[in-house]
Amino acid sequence: MKTPKIQVFGSGCPICKSLFATVKSVAGKLNLKAEVEYSDDIAKIVELGVMSSPVFAINNEVIAAGKVPTSEEIEKAICKKLES
Repeated sequence: MKTPKIQVFGSGCPICKSLFATVKSVAGKLNLKAEVEYSDDIAKIVELGVMSSPVFAINNEVIAAGKVPTSEEIEKAICKKLES
């Protein structure tokens, strides 16, 4: 099973940082040895094809943009990616 690269992209605002904290918490709860990173690189957000932040992505695939998914939604997305 390949370890996912979990990413949060944002402008550095409190909402973006809160999403990052939640994603890290969920990854910890799942005992993942995943790379969890935060980036405020606007060019990367545009490169992903989205125009709003925060962005939650796994392996450079956008899962959610412009909204903050719940812990449960984040967990489901990560588990689904681990299965594929």
